[in-house]
Amino acid sequence: MSNATYLTLIVIIGVLALLFLVMKLKVQAFVTLLIVSMGVALAAGMPLDKIMGSIQNGMGGTLGFIAVVVGLGSMFGQMLEVSGGAERLARTLIKWFGKEKASWALMIAGFIISIPVFFDVGFIILVPIVYSLAKETKKSLLFYGIPLLAGLAVTHTFVPPTPGPVAVAQLLNADLGKVIFYGLLAGIPTAIVAGPIFGKYISNKIYVPVPEYMIKETENDKKEDKDLPSFGFVLFTILLPIVLILLNTWSSAFLPKESFTRIFLGFIGHPFAALLIATLVAFIGLGTYRGMSKEKINEIATSSLAPAGLIILVTGAGGVFKQVLIDSGVGKLLAESIANSNINPIFLAFLIAAIVRIAQGSATVAMMTAGGIMAPMLPSFNIDPAWIVIAIAAGSTILSHVNDSGFWLVNRYFGISEKDTLRSWTIMETIIAVVGVVCVFIFSLFI
Repeated sequence: MSNATYLTLIVIIGVLALLFLVMKLKVQAFVTLLIVSMGVALAAGMPLDKIMGSIQNGMGGTLGFIAVVVGLGSMFGQMLEVSGGAERLARTLIKWFGKEKASWALMIAGFIISIPVFFDVGFIILVPIVYSLAKETKKSLLFYGIPLLAGLAVTHTFVPPTPGPVAVAQLLNADLGKVIFYGLLAGIPTAIVAGPIFGKYISNKIYVPVPEYMIKETENDKKEDKDLPSFGFVLFTILLPIVLILLNTWSSAFLPKESFTRIFLGFIGHPFAALLIATLVAFIGLGTYRGMSKEKINEIATSSLAPAGLIILVTGAGGVFKQVLIDSGVGKLLAESIANSNINPIFLAFLIAAIVRIAQGSATVAMMTAGGIMAPMLPSFNIDPAWIVIAIAAGSTILSHVNDSGFWLVNRYFGISEKDTLRSWTIMETIIAVVGVVCVFIFSLFI
C-alpha cells in the first residue's frame, strides 16, 4: 500500500469515527473533533511532542478571528430580534408585495433577516406572520412557510457574516468580501427555486392548516405596528456590515496599496470593525434611541453569547482538524493524489460536506469537517477559495432529516407528520443544496 493510499484511509477512517462518536455514542461535536484530530495525527505518525502544539495553533488561529465575529454577530442579531426589527422588515415587505405575492416577500425577508439572526430564531420570530397569512387566505401553510424557510436557510449557510461561511472562509483563507458576493450570486436563484417556486408546488400537494396549539402560543406575542422600529433603519443596520466588507474587497482590488482611501476602507471594512460598527449602531438606534435602558441592553448583549459559545468551540475544533492535516503531511499527499484524479474541487467539497451532513445532521460539523479536509488541498487547484466555501455550504444543507434539529422545528411549528416534513422541508433543503452547487459550478466558469 502506497503512503498516499494509507494516509487517505486514515482521513476516511477519521471521518467515520467522527460520525460514529456523534451519532451512536452521542459525544459532543467539539470533543469529537478533538478526539478525531488526535487520532489522525497519531495514525499519520506525527511526533507526540508536536501534536499538542498543532492543536493549540489550529484552535488559536481559528478562534482569533471567529470568536470576535460570532460574538459581535450574536449581539447584533439579538438586538434585532428583541427590538422587533425582524418583524418590521417582514411586515413592510408583505405590505409592498401584497398578499398575492406574500410568499416572495417572506423569502426576501428570510434572506435578509438571516444575515444577523440565527436560522431557528428568525423562523420563530416570523412564523406568526405565516400563520396569519395562511389563516386569512385559506392557503396551505407551506405556501408561505417554505419560501420563508428557504430564504432563512440559504443566507444562513451561504452569506457571511453568519457563522458557517465565515468559519469555512477562515479555514480556507478565502476573502470574506468575495464569499459574500459569491454567496449572494448563487444564493438568490437558489432561494427562488427552493422558496416560492417549490413552495407553490408542494402547497398544492399537501394542505397544512394552521395548528391550533401554535395559534394560542403566538397570539399574545404580537406587537403593535407603532411599537416596531422603522423599516429603513432596520434595513440600513442589517446591510451596513455587508457593505463595509464589500467596500474593503473592492478597494483591495482596484486601489493602490499606499492609497489612504484603501487603508481607511480596509480598516472599517475588516469584519471586526464592520460588525462592531453595526452592533453599536443597533445598540443605539434600536435600543437607547427607542427608550431601552443601559441595563436592558447589557442584558441582551450578555444573553446573546450563550448560544454563540458552542458555535465558537466547534469552529475552533474544525481549525484543529485542518491544522493536524497540514502539519502531519496528510493534506499535502491527499491534494497530490486528488489533483491527479481530475475530480472537480467544487463537487469534491460538496460531496464531503453532504456525506457528513446526511450522516450526523449538523450543518456546522459538516462545514467544518469539509473545510478542514479541503484546506490543505486548495493550493493544488486553480480556483478561488470563495467558491469552495459556497460549495461546502451547499453540501451542508442537503437532505435534512430526523437527525437534524431543523427537521423537528418545522415539524412542530407546522404541525405536520414526519412523512410530510420529509416531503416538504427535506426536499426544500435538498433543492437548496443541488441548485446551489450547480450555480457555484456555472458561475465559477466565468468569474
